[in-house]
Amino acid sequence: MKPAFYVTTPIYYVNDVPHIGHAYTTLAADVLARYKRLKGFDVFFLTGTDEHGQKVEKAANAAGETPLELADRVMKRFQSLWEKLEISNTDFIRTTQERHKKGVSVLFERVMEKGDIYLGEYEDWYCTPCETFWTETQLIDYKCPDCNRPTEKLKEESYFFRMSKYQDQLLAHIEANPDFIQPKSRRNEIISFVKEGLRDLSVSRTTFQWGIPVPGNDKHVVYVWFDALTNYITALGYPEEGGDFEKYWPCDVHLIGKDILRFHTVYWPTFLMAAGLPIPSKVFAHGWWTVEGQKMSKSLQNVVEPNMLIDKYGVDAVRYFLLREVPFGLDGDFSHQALIHRINSDLANDLGNLLNRSTAMLGKYFGGVLQTPGEESELDKAYREKTVAMIGQVDGFIDELAFSRALQAIWEVISAGNKYIDETAPWTLAKDPEKRERLSTVMYYMLESQRIVYTLLSAFMPKTAQKGLSCLVGSDEATAEGLAWGGLKPGTAIAKAEALFPRIEEKAE
Repeated sequence: MKPAFYVTTPIYYVNDVPHIGHAYTTLAADVLARYKRLKGFDVFFLTGTDEHGQKVEKAANAAGETPLELADRVMKRFQSLWEKLEISNTDFIRTTQERHKKGVSVLFERVMEKGDIYLGEYEDWYCTPCETFWTETQLIDYKCPDCNRPTEKLKEESYFFRMSKYQDQLLAHIEANPDFIQPKSRRNEIISFVKEGLRDLSVSRTTFQWGIPVPGNDKHVVYVWFDALTNYITALGYPEEGGDFEKYWPCDVHLIGKDILRFHTVYWPTFLMAAGLPIPSKVFAHGWWTVEGQKMSKSLQNVVEPNMLIDKYGVDAVRYFLLREVPFGLDGDFSHQALIHRINSDLANDLGNLLNRSTAMLGKYFGGVLQTPGEESELDKAYREKTVAMIGQVDGFIDELAFSRALQAIWEVISAGNKYIDETAPWTLAKDPEKRERLSTVMYYMLESQRIVYTLLSAFMPKTAQKGLSCLVGSDEATAEGLAWGGLKPGTAIAKAEALFPRIEEKAE
């Protein structure tokens, strides 16, 4: 039986249009899912949309439509972008689906039956855009400390979750499982937050209707975060605890943006503890993207629209850039200049040029037919060993979610390939009939190393990998067996490769 692997993105809120931040998280999850499939895992990859809450109700009213009409419309934008970005998700969950509503109601009831949800009264400062209550001491000039917008004082009857009860258990879990919150800087941030003391959490609202009714009291709707976080188990069939739930839960990694870290590492694990369910193995919070050095905002009109990027530069160039440019976990800056530079230097000059050069030489010297390699020289051995070592390096980096380092390791082998051509000088060998066996060996090593490179790149740049593999082995399928040296068979006909990435002319300023 294949080992199971479960990866999720956050579910995206439908009062927003998809931007580069959404694309970044989803792309990282896709690379992880594709890579784990390549390595023989049975992968469940979940994404979806968060469709309840006061913000959605307000936005729908303002647009003269029902909340569900708004959700239906915006949800399609996310789905079509994921198709365009070649996202290979297993499932797409919506919080308005019956399977989800049922699971949330059961979870709420179970925690209530245990005595960990009780009815009380709530009075505090509420930020509607963030859907978060704040104490007066947390406010900055009566504005929300997260988004700096005005808050309003609300007093309402509310159900509360005894989050305070789980403070010590959560702290013990975080300290016993150093990998649970990544990167480390985020872990420290959460430990200090929990140590300051957890308050009981208001988990219902009465001021609006758009949500899942509280079981047994439909005057209340379930708090949007209790509702939204539960998607990770309702998509697996919860409350049924067999089938996919048994197979994939607990989740291997929740990939999120750092702005929703507290919900995933404090609220969610304590909800699960109260329900007697296992806690996710890892929550990884990545950084934010600025644009040309400025914060992305609608008012600055600098929001980077992923559809336009893909139309302009191609899907694989965008996939490569987002994961190569910035170490995953840190903040990054997007600029068209940097993207064009990566396309021209890494993709056109290094990757594409190597395949183009080497297949052209095979055509010129051997009529496009791969020959049996002869004796291995020290130079060949070093190149082969570097290629083989890269496979293990990439594996380690992907497990650490260090996507840019994984790509860097692959590019070091691509650079070594270009250097290998210069050092072995096939054009010189071709002039001497006695060096024919040596030339055969050089051609074999050059192409075999690239076959392994394209197999690994199938996780990052699926279309490009398909083109490279089709050219080298006549099949566009990447397999785990393809990671062993020696996969190219002598006698194979290999045609000259097309230019994978045409250079982009940079306009002079």
